[in-house]
Amino acid sequence: MKQEIEFELARNIRRLGHLDIAGGGQVVVQGNYAYVGHMKPPMGTSIIDVSDPSDPRVTAHVAPPDEYSHTHKVRVAGDIMITNVEQDRRHFLRKGEKIAGLRDQLGAGATDAQIAEALGVKESDIPDLEAALARGYDGGGFRVWDISDRSAPRELAYVRTHGFGVHRFDMDENYAYISTEMEGYVGNILVVYDLSDPSNPTEVNRWHMPGQHLAGGETPTWEGYGVRLHHAMRCGDELWAAVWHAGYRVLDASDLASGTIPAVKGSYVYPKAIPEPTHTVMPLENLIDGRRYAIAIDEEHDHKPGQLHGFIWIMDVTDLENMEPVAAWDLTERACPYIGQPGARFGGHQFREKLDTTLIYATWFAGGLRVLDVANPKLPEEVAWYTPPVGSDGTPPQSNDVDVGENGLIYLLDRNNGLEILEMTL
Repeated sequence: MKQEIEFELARNIRRLGHLDIAGGGQVVVQGNYAYVGHMKPPMGTSIIDVSDPSDPRVTAHVAPPDEYSHTHKVRVAGDIMITNVEQDRRHFLRKGEKIAGLRDQLGAGATDAQIAEALGVKESDIPDLEAALARGYDGGGFRVWDISDRSAPRELAYVRTHGFGVHRFDMDENYAYISTEMEGYVGNILVVYDLSDPSNPTEVNRWHMPGQHLAGGETPTWEGYGVRLHHAMRCGDELWAAVWHAGYRVLDASDLASGTIPAVKGSYVYPKAIPEPTHTVMPLENLIDGRRYAIAIDEEHDHKPGQLHGFIWIMDVTDLENMEPVAAWDLTERACPYIGQPGARFGGHQFREKLDTTLIYATWFAGGLRVLDVANPKLPEEVAWYTPPVGSDGTPPQSNDVDVGENGLIYLLDRNNGLEILEMTL
């Protein structure tokens, strides 16, 4: 007899508003406006008036610079907005670089079907991959905008970097902390730009993992792009850098303008049994019982039965030379009604990148929004959650990013479709 499971889709959170808008990779809120970086062209970046949470309205939209780029990340500091520019479908399209080698390896009679099987793609994908390889890509980088008029963003600068271009990044009034590919390196590195003249961002520093700088004679100890910067968060005089399958590093950011390569103040590498990469890491702003703690989150990909899921980690970082996890939290699949449905990717992804209380707001793809209280760092407690309904096209939710406004309202962005405006009812 099949047992029916009843799912509690929300606890201590209620919906105030919803905007049916194309899915996005990042949402940030400043004052009465939310800024959304969309996942797919031709959608780019939307500025949304959220002064009435029950009736959010798009006031402006800027498109990507071309049809081959997406601009799915966005940051705002005052009247300056930065949007990334990154090759759309980048991981898929880069498979095309292997085609020539495979044809040599398989011989002159190699068919598209054989090449596709070796690449793990469909035979019909081969012309697409070859066309992208022939076309090349030089649009990657970031754009800087004057948003003093929120209804009419004005482009101030377009900085081209290299390769895929720019992924997630951080910024403040003084600097942009950009995660990007650069010529001569393998995988994304950190490049710091001075924003004192927003119309002319100037590189002042860069940092990479040992082994990334091929042009400098370094040799990776890994294959492919498994070790790279995902992004680094500025926290006081430190940069907290998630470096994917290499864990995270804490960098000294006290003297970036000098050009001196930031020193590594602390390093943590997860055991090999942990299969998922580190997406984001940063410390709580306040001590707990005299000790300093940080939060890290893994990004879960296709889960293989028998391996561990991705986690939210609570790290004791009082001594940066001896950091250690004191707790790990994940969500059971039994808490999600969408498991098994097409498109229902499930697992950890991102948390709100401001840790000014002990509440952690984390997105869990098909698991929606989860809110943890780490007042007791060794025993994180889930105090609230919200699982969105299916999208307008019937697909399961893919909660991708979250921010909290100064008014305490929660802004939850779906990867495929829709922005939710929520309120805690605790």
